[in-house]
Amino acid sequence: MINVSIVEDDDEIRESLSILINGTPGFVCIGTFDNCESAIATIPKDPPDVMLMDIGLPGISGIEGIRKIKTKLPNINILMLTVHGDSKRVFEALCAGACGYLIKDTPPARLLDAISEAHNGGAPMSTQIARMVVSSFKTNSHSDLTQREVEVLNQLCKGKSYRMIADTLFISEETVRRHIKNIYKKLEVSSKSEAVAKALKERLVNLVH
Repeated sequence: MINVSIVEDDDEIRESLSILINGTPGFVCIGTFDNCESAIATIPKDPPDVMLMDIGLPGISGIEGIRKIKTKLPNINILMLTVHGDSKRVFEALCAGACGYLIKDTPPARLLDAISEAHNGGAPMSTQIARMVVSSFKTNSHSDLTQREVEVLNQLCKGKSYRMIADTLFISEETVRRHIKNIYKKLEVSSKSEAVAKALKERLVNLVH
């Protein structure tokens, strides 16, 4: 069972998301909030597996909310669900600690898949977000990463789990973990979301391939 919390100020959207999650086997909505302040006060007492977070909220923004929640719960999976698709907000959300970024017109089945991916260690992004990032940046060839590490990082940025990366690159899961440990060290980051954010910001990957 995947426990989900929702932070969304639109009553209709919040209710629809709650109904979708509670009506799907394997998912349960354990909390809904219309602002970050109440979420920040309540969620640490009963943490979900995955949080759905809007950006344009009254009071504290979703991005600032991520930072505050991550200081209390550094390992929580926060998945952005917003109408904002510009690169500045995408990078700010990822740098703040979001594990993925979806646009609100994401179909229900894809949203549920994304929640599962986030829960299982993935970093799901809407197709248009990935394409926007790709069209805005070219790969930076001046990097300390090896070719194989770039390949692993590229797969990580596509939201693949360690097992999926291993299968895609025909290497063992343990080898993937070793590469990711080296990637973290070279990029001077300590989490997957930080690695993805830095990879996109510094043009270390090309998501077209």
